[in-house]
Order: sequence, then structure tokens, then C-alpha cells
Amino acid sequence: MPSSPALPAELPIVLDRDASVPLSVQLAEALRAAAVAGQLRAGDRLPSTRILATHLGVSRTVTAAAYEQLHAEGWITGRHGSGTYVTTTPPGTRRQPPRRPRRDAATDDTVHLVPGAAWADGLDRAAWRRAWRAAADEPPLILPERAGLPAYRATVAEHLLRHRGLMVPGDPEAADTILATGGTTSAVAEFAQAALERGDVVAVEEPGYQRAVGAFQAAGLRVVGVPVDADGLIVDRVPEGVRAVFCSPAHQYPVGSRLPAARRVELVRRARAEGWLVIEDDYDGELRYDVAPLPLLAALAPDVVVHLGTTSKILTPTLGAGWMVAPPGIVRAVLDYRARIGASPSTAGQRVLVALARHGDLGRHLRKLRRELSERRALLVSALRAAGVEVMGDDAGAHVLVPLPSAAAEREVVARGAGRGLRLDVLSRHYAGRPAGYGIPVGYAAPGRSRFEKAVPVLVELLRAAQEKPQ
Repeated sequence: MPSSPALPAELPIVLDRDASVPLSVQLAEALRAAAVAGQLRAGDRLPSTRILATHLGVSRTVTAAAYEQLHAEGWITGRHGSGTYVTTTPPGTRRQPPRRPRRDAATDDTVHLVPGAAWADGLDRAAWRRAWRAAADEPPLILPERAGLPAYRATVAEHLLRHRGLMVPGDPEAADTILATGGTTSAVAEFAQAALERGDVVAVEEPGYQRAVGAFQAAGLRVVGVPVDADGLIVDRVPEGVRAVFCSPAHQYPVGSRLPAARRVELVRRARAEGWLVIEDDYDGELRYDVAPLPLLAALAPDVVVHLGTTSKILTPTLGAGWMVAPPGIVRAVLDYRARIGASPSTAGQRVLVALARHGDLGRHLRKLRRELSERRALLVSALRAAGVEVMGDDAGAHVLVPLPSAAAEREVVARGAGRGLRLDVLSRHYAGRPAGYGIPVGYAAPGRSRFEKAVPVLVELLRAAQEKPQ
């Protein structure tokens, strides 16, 4: 079967509208570099020219011209009725014998330093297998659990109390204030469809989580960006008349800032005074190191805050399990929406999390995760600063941001990194509008420890050169 279309957001495509090089040429160069680096592989299906144009904010003429050029060079081929694909044998290369698949999560030798990945290598495989066996021993459901399994909701409530200092009001098993979800993005999509109306205005962080932006827009909402600085969301820049504000106060994605207490208080004050709902994406919330915890927005104002969490970063996306803690009216609206469309969160991942927590494996993993990421963070940040590289967002979480002066600098670092076996992200792709800043968000959770340690000097070399190079 052909592989599914490569998602545009997964490719580090950055177009500089101020450059003298035509946009179609820039796009062709970016796709060609992705194929050389292995980020696009033989047989991968590319998004249509229309979808790619929409994602990049350019005309379809630009994407069509880029595809035509790559087709003429032999990099891609079209199959009638089934789309456009990367060629089986890229031009100028010899066909290589197939490699035996590796048993670990990585499928090539690329060191993935893109934020948002989990530390899958750190999972205790014996505990993992035991939890899945326990989940399989549970009887099948007769009717769907729209709110999620009661045992799962109780486990989440205990997790939030122990690790985030949030006491969920009421009885978690009664589904008054806590729901199981499929993860943060699916929770945002459900909230947007259930609790808001088409045409409502939602404020989001800029730069910020573009999948949330997409979920809001798919629900027919108007999205406005609010700038982020070294202290997170600039609360007094939130415009009047919004129905909701989406933010990641624990460790802003992708800048890495932590929203200080004063801004948290002001955010919930305005929410109450002006009738907002605040959607708190607790991204990296469990991952703090040598800084004191700050109060969750949901703890400050449970009446106006919708708190979202997920197991994707602390364990693995395999579970597809997350949670929503919200005012009772929002919970009822989401449950009504699920009933109307016949949707329920998957129970398999819920049962696994319950089993991991019941045997103490979840707590042990979190302690090990914090130790490991704290060491990696210290190694990376000390190496960057020793080389004179500016770095931001290292107080918490599993990524830092290295600012760069331009989109051209971003492209150069990504291309050179790909040539040396590093997969990197760029800050500019996290803007819904025109980028106002540039840089490389560096995630340090995904690679194995030894591969990460070997990658650090290479990364430091590339980033130092990019910051020092005159623009």
C-alpha cells in the first residue's frame, strides 16, 4: 500500500517572502533537501498542491511550479488518480538493498531533535507489558463510556493532585468536572465544537500550537494571535470580545517561557470580568527542574478554566489518552456533543494508564523521566552557553529555543543539520500569521542518550555559526 501523504507541518519548510529567490524555487529547494536528508523517503506521498499552498499561505501557482520542477528533475512522480510521490530512486543515486528494520522506534540514523516527542526509550518494558496484559484482562464494554472509564478519571484526578497540585472538585467518577480525551488536539476540537459557536473569536499564542489553531478554524471560529515574550502570553494584548483564550502557561510551545504568577492572576481576572473561557494546555507541566511550581490556572479559577493534559509526552502517544478538567457546563456540553456524533474516547489506553498507576509504575517513570531530562537539559544548555549561544526556555519542559536573526538562518541550520544527521524544527512555522521571530526549538527527549550526547557538539557548532554569521 502507498504511504499516507506527508503532513506539511512535519517538514521544515520556511519560505522567505523578502528574498530575491522566487517562492517556487525556495519550495523546490526545501523539498529536495528533505528528500536528500531522508525526511521524505522513496514512495512517500506528497500533499496536493492545493493543500500545501493553503498550509504555506501561498498561491497554488507557487506549489504547482515547484512540483513541476521536481518532476522534471526526477525527484517526484505522479500517479494518475492517487497523487504525487517521491521517486523510488532519487536522481543521481544507486538503488540500495533494503535495510533490515530496527527494533527500536527510530527508522533511520537521524537524530530527532524536534520538540514534542516522548522519551520512549525510558519506559520500563516489563511494566509496559504488564499494564497491557492487565488492560486485556478487563471485560469488553457493552455500552460506550462517553466520559471515559470511572477508574481512569479517578487515576487522572490522583495524578493531577500528586504531580500538578490540582484538586479536582467533586467526585471524579461522577464525570461532573473531568473527562477522558484522546489527547490535547482532540480535546480542543471537541471543546470548539461543543462549547463555542461558529464566528466566535478565540485568542491564541503567537507563535503557538498550530494544531489547536487548525482545530479552532475547522469549527468555524475566528482566530486572533496574541504575542508571546520571554514571560509567555502578553495578557494585556488579548483583545476585547473574545470567547476563549488558548495558552500553554507551564512551558510555552514553542518559545519555552513560563507564565509568571502576576500574569496568571491578571489572565483569570480578565476572564471573569469579560466572560472568557481560558483553555490551559498543560504542555510539559510535569517537567520542571530547579524552579518552584507555579499555580495552575485551573487551581486559580476552576469556574473559567478548561484544563487539558495528555500522556503523549510523559509516556508515549501510543496510549492516545488525555483529560479535560472543566466547569460542569462545559463537561455537559462536550458529553452532549459526543452523544450526538456517537464518539467516545478509546478505552485501551485508559486501562493501561490505570494499571501503570495502580502498580506504582507511573510514579516511578515520572521520577526517572525528570532525572533523565534534567541531565540532558543541563548538558545541552551548558554546552550552548559555553559556546556563547543565546538560549531561552530552559526553566522547564523538554525543549529550549535558540533565537536566530532570519528565516535564511533557520533554513541554513536545518539544511546543514540534515546533512549531518540531525532533524530540526524552526520557530517561524509556528506562526499562524507572518513570522515575527526566528530560531530553532530544540527538543531533547526523543533520541537515545548516547546518540543525543554525540549530537550536542554538532548542534552547538551549527547554532553558534548561525548566530555569529552577519546577516
